[in-house]
Amino acid sequence: MTGTITIDTLHGDTLAKAAADAVKAIPPAWPLTATVAVNPFLGQVEDSFDQTAALLARIGGVRLSLPRKHFADKLARGDMTDEDLLAGLKTSSIAKDIDLDEIKAALLSNAPTVAALPTVADLAGRTSDKDWSGIVSDRIGTFAAGFFDQGQALWAASRRNGLYAAWRAFATHDLTPEILGLKDFGTHVADTPETPHAAIERAAVSLGLGAEPGTYFHQLLLTLGGWAQFARHMQFKAEIDGGEDTTALELLAIRLIFEEALYLRHKTNIESEWRNVRKAHVEPVTPGRDTLIDSILQAAAERAAERKLAAVLATPCEIKDVDQRPILQAAFCIDVRSEVLRRSLETMDARIRTLGFAGFFGLGTSHHAFASDTAEHRLPVLLKPSVFSCSAVDDDKGADQKARFGARGIRAWGRFKLAAVSSFAFVEAMGPVYAGKLLRDGLRLTKGNAPDKVKPRFSQDIDLETRAAIAEKVLKAMSLTEGFARFVLICGHGANVVNNPYASALHCGACGGHAGDVNARLLADLINDRAVRDALSEKGIHIPADTIFIAGLHDTTTDGVTLFEADLDSDIAHKDLAQIRKWLTDAGRLTRAKRAERLPRATGKNLTVRARDWSETRPELGLAGCRAFIAAPRSRTAGRSLEGQAFLHDYVWQKDEDFKILELILTAPVVVASWISLQYFGSAVAPSLFGAGNKLLHNVVGGIGVVEGNGGNLRAGLPWQSVHDGENLVHEPLRLTVAVEAPKEAIIDILRRHPQVQALFDNGWVSLVVMGEKGQLAWRYETGGSWENMGSGENETSFQRLAG
Repeated sequence: MTGTITIDTLHGDTLAKAAADAVKAIPPAWPLTATVAVNPFLGQVEDSFDQTAALLARIGGVRLSLPRKHFADKLARGDMTDEDLLAGLKTSSIAKDIDLDEIKAALLSNAPTVAALPTVADLAGRTSDKDWSGIVSDRIGTFAAGFFDQGQALWAASRRNGLYAAWRAFATHDLTPEILGLKDFGTHVADTPETPHAAIERAAVSLGLGAEPGTYFHQLLLTLGGWAQFARHMQFKAEIDGGEDTTALELLAIRLIFEEALYLRHKTNIESEWRNVRKAHVEPVTPGRDTLIDSILQAAAERAAERKLAAVLATPCEIKDVDQRPILQAAFCIDVRSEVLRRSLETMDARIRTLGFAGFFGLGTSHHAFASDTAEHRLPVLLKPSVFSCSAVDDDKGADQKARFGARGIRAWGRFKLAAVSSFAFVEAMGPVYAGKLLRDGLRLTKGNAPDKVKPRFSQDIDLETRAAIAEKVLKAMSLTEGFARFVLICGHGANVVNNPYASALHCGACGGHAGDVNARLLADLINDRAVRDALSEKGIHIPADTIFIAGLHDTTTDGVTLFEADLDSDIAHKDLAQIRKWLTDAGRLTRAKRAERLPRATGKNLTVRARDWSETRPELGLAGCRAFIAAPRSRTAGRSLEGQAFLHDYVWQKDEDFKILELILTAPVVVASWISLQYFGSAVAPSLFGAGNKLLHNVVGGIGVVEGNGGNLRAGLPWQSVHDGENLVHEPLRLTVAVEAPKEAIIDILRRHPQVQALFDNGWVSLVVMGEKGQLAWRYETGGSWENMGSGENETSFQRLAG
């Protein structure tokens, strides 16, 4: 279909850079087996929020804001004020000529709808009256489902020589495009260059792009939805491991080949319009007036939420007797779902304290579950495993073998059910066998996956010095180096649900989309080791001999807590365990009653049943509602209701001599929390682009993700049911407010050494405030490192006085 095309070296280098930049602009998406929240704007962090909003309006056809009626209603209810609107105006450095009157006038009607620039497939579809965009997505999706398959397909696609080579072999025999009207498509594919880089260059020349495609390559990858994001995930993982991966680039080449073929077929009818589209793609991305107004309204809503947070933190609260030794200290994950349970638990007894720390508890472990050879990376996805663990029984090889045989039998049975030779007759022949299972499912008697009964352990020998160093680092990071209680509960969290492809998304993000039981059990066992405690004592951390660390697991769907007392070598008095269990049970009941207020059709009594209901689309709401991250002593938030909307990380800056703990908080937990917050934001304001669609229409593909219906693009992000209750949003999309109690100078020093983290604050993706010596919100960070006094009365020398 095309002749020989000569491409000069400079042209090729420029296109190669443009293609690489387009790939980096796509966020990664993890598979369903270990789903973690990802910032959908990860590739745009170096750009401002306003500029990104303009970009996505151009290439995605979405606005990064709710309809203006949402903000008008907030203003009418008094949830947002004129002062908030004025504060929102101050946040914009480029909306100098917009005033309050114009903002309020804009609230009377919605912003004009936006439409993405058309692709060649869109233009060809208009002129031929055929949905070529949908056809292209379907054909690429059909191929990608087989290529990326992780064990679901009966016949796996060939992965020889990578994705691009495998697709060329597939596409030359795929007659569907030709049957639908794309004549000689197989011949066109056979004539394409053998490398993806050369294919991109040839297509760019055919399409008349020149050396600068502008935002066009980025748009093409966006049209591939979750397939592009999963391919980006492969590259992301490879880069963490020090390698490289070109799968996403190869996917771009495939999409361009479709564009090239459609363009050559319909050139006469679309050339004029396509010329205008090409010009639009290379124009600078500049926010328009409507985009700026939407951004100001968004900032105003966030200032209103910040004002509400400040009022809660300023509420007087009776402080417990800190001189009395606590009987129980419970360390939970900073996950917002833990906040409600922590608050409930603290009401049980004045001798109970709670702490917040990232749920992997500082142990970046690669774990093998009992009778499994699969490595589960139970740590934040930005990190590499530093230790290795397993759940194994050395003296019972028979149990391991039996479990492995059972798992193989289940897999073989599942494949037999779906095999071509048996699938049609299977229902008639074996249907009655499933009567019991159907009855159990219908009566909600199905049980989810329980944690391993076998105690996890480190699978390699770790010397005492290293074990003590790990324990010291974790305890210091938790600000838990003195005042130890009689019992210290290390409590991870997970979600036990049935018939839910997104189950791992409800687990612990800090544990890589797994439950936090393994890390909690490993840490408790490590600190209970007498040799480790002796070594810690030499380092100045004296743990009383009667202090016992216990591991637990908080089930966020039922708010029940499992204690792993069988892991302990020492005996605990039955009455002590019974008391701890009672406290946790009563706290769970209070938490369920509070959580049920937000869930449709839920009561405090039926939440445990909903977790086992195979038809329940909202067994819980995950982290919906998250809007703040607070790093401060627990005394600043204890007794105050934050409505399950805040990540709470314990931090006492006076104990952080070199501010290494503060640096760790700002560069790890804060970044992870921003990913979570922005994923919920993107799934709420732009569900067509960044959401996973309707759970009722989901079909699992390849074991890695879902499609909505029977094919097409993989859907990444959060299902609509995770942010909406059927009538209203359950997650108001607000960018995260990070509140830290620490000297401003220390924060600025850390941000200057970590420009990627500073970009989050400078470019409006997350806001940063400093808490004063009384826990009030005192100073707001402004772009470039300056601070705005929030009118709390806090002055420049407060922290110095406190330190003195």
